[in-house]
Amino acid sequence: MKKRYVSVKNKFWISQTAAILWMSASILISLPWVRELAEIIGLPFAIFIIAGIAYIPGYLNAFLVCSLWIDRQPRPKIISPDVPVTVIIAARNEERNIGTTIHYISKQDYEGEMQVIVVDNGSTDETVARAKKAGVELKLNIRVLLEEETGKFHALNRGISETNSGFVLTLDADTLLHKSAIRHIVARMVSSPEDVCAVAGTILARNSRENLLTKMQEWDYFLGIAAIKRLQGLYQGTLVAQGAFSLYKTEAVKEIGGWPEAIGEDIVLTWRFLHRNYRVYFEPLAVAFTEVPSTFRHFAKQRSRWARGMIEALKEMKPWHQPVLFAKFLTGINFIMPYLDFTYTVFWIPGLILAFFGYFWIVGPMTLFVLPITLISYFSIYSYQKKVFMELDLRVRKNTAGFFLFVLTYQILMSPVSVWGYIQEFFRLRRIWK
Repeated sequence: MKKRYVSVKNKFWISQTAAILWMSASILISLPWVRELAEIIGLPFAIFIIAGIAYIPGYLNAFLVCSLWIDRQPRPKIISPDVPVTVIIAARNEERNIGTTIHYISKQDYEGEMQVIVVDNGSTDETVARAKKAGVELKLNIRVLLEEETGKFHALNRGISETNSGFVLTLDADTLLHKSAIRHIVARMVSSPEDVCAVAGTILARNSRENLLTKMQEWDYFLGIAAIKRLQGLYQGTLVAQGAFSLYKTEAVKEIGGWPEAIGEDIVLTWRFLHRNYRVYFEPLAVAFTEVPSTFRHFAKQRSRWARGMIEALKEMKPWHQPVLFAKFLTGINFIMPYLDFTYTVFWIPGLILAFFGYFWIVGPMTLFVLPITLISYFSIYSYQKKVFMELDLRVRKNTAGFFLFVLTYQILMSPVSVWGYIQEFFRLRRIWK
């Protein structure tokens, strides 16, 4: 029996309706909570807090769940493309990783011509020597360029200036590709409409067994980030074609002036694509494994840098200036993220502490209303990701402790770190690449 086609626009409005109904039910049920908190701090302030920690997160989770349930991404029309691709690796002091990364590139089952450009960005170690040695040993078409101007965007722009192929793939120096990653990501690109200029790949944690922090991040990449990417990909406006592993049309990147001078150069680049009426897709079968931060200090630097990059993009391109409805909505979600992170950090976390002493003004039984829809979203994306893994001949490793820590405590880490990133960007503090 032929399945009925549902347009992307109809999927959007179906999901919006479900999310609004969920939030409306939440508001009705929570009226006693609102009145109780209003007696203490006043009605406007009570609504400000509860909207930030319950209503809006519940609405966003309901929209996500409904979108994931009705998403049916079509298979690429061309399964084994053979168009030339240039892989750019921007590297700074990566002697420990660069050889392994190049080794995994050499094992790709891609049938087209591949050239690898390693751009050394002022390394003081053996990165260049290791890259050249790997190229010779693996008989790979590899070039090593030097870029003294510090900044990842400088390195990437140097690489693309030397690129002659129609497609360019960026890869971090500590990121390992699944053997079919390039084939799947290029297949999605060449099977897509002409106005699709970039495809983001799937990034997963490579060192998830190192400690509890990396175990939590394994679930963040596997469930949280993957779910958001699928949602954005469904509405043809993936907000970050991440530099760690994404494919771009070379001419599209050059058309908008290359990677911008920004701490979140990949975020701003992607938003510029959307502003030019291009579309950005996501390919779940194109999988790469990256080394995630193993210390809280490194984690805080990375995630605050991501938060700064989002603010950079918002300052340059306002959501209401995006030409497409889906892009307006998706970037609009990012527009309210500082408010959500602020309320979570300043009110929810202290409210949780108060709840332990019997004061349920902010955190209480009503806040648990967000939990079911969150767990449903995680179950949905887990089921989907498990199918992806089976198709790629991978398996989901057991990580129960990491999962429960992720569900119960991860946002407690994330929101304050993000708020710190917003503060850094507001005061224009010094930018650090890595």
